[in-house]
Amino acid sequence: MLIVANWKAYIEDLAKAKRLLLISKKLASKTGCTIVIAPPAPFIGILASKNKSQVAFAAQDISRTTGGAATGEATAAMYATAGATYAIIGHSERRAQGDTNSIVAEKLAHALSRDLTPILCVGEKERDSEGRYLAYVREEITSAITSLTPKERTRIILAYEPLWAIGKTADHAIGQTDLTEMILYIRKILAELIPGKHSQHALVLYGGSVEPENIRDLARASLVDGFLIGHASVDETMLAALAGQLASA
Repeated sequence: MLIVANWKAYIEDLAKAKRLLLISKKLASKTGCTIVIAPPAPFIGILASKNKSQVAFAAQDISRTTGGAATGEATAAMYATAGATYAIIGHSERRAQGDTNSIVAEKLAHALSRDLTPILCVGEKERDSEGRYLAYVREEITSAITSLTPKERTRIILAYEPLWAIGKTADHAIGQTDLTEMILYIRKILAELIPGKHSQHALVLYGGSVEPENIRDLARASLVDGFLIGHASVDETMLAALAGQLASA
């Protein structure tokens, strides 16, 4: 089980960042899960430099640029140097800021070029009875992956995050049956894009109102390989509760 904790811009205090890292280490030890934390960019180098645990680090986003006169940009190479080994690409909040499918594809290639494992986020804004949202998700995946080499495609982690479920409570998260169906659909797309049996090993995560109240049921009842967790990952009490639920799953 892979758990990716996206701290977003919630954490502005280094002391709390260190406490959350400590809890994440305990979570990894207690549950046996692979834990990846995505702190705000200025904290990655500080936290990763003294980290001797199994917890890994991810960039919340990377720049389209590869260096040069680009004030304020943080490139894939910078994140790799700072200690990140993963990169979240195409998060809905970045897409809302203007990241098109072509920009997502460009960032994906930059991440791979610096040996960062990309966590590609996809998901529909809303569901319609005609099933148009399925084509929307397919286009997000294919447009990002098609230009990559067959070997590069095998390194992609998919994170399904339906926008209608993000930033709400567990009551608004996707149901177990619907999540299973979406993961099967995503795996079908990956089987068309990734050569041979490699697609069977691709990880598919879920993100969207994941909380202690629903994480165990989602982990048990679906084909999910892990979770991309937002606000619950920066609340110390909720993070500890998540660990307990996963440990008993």
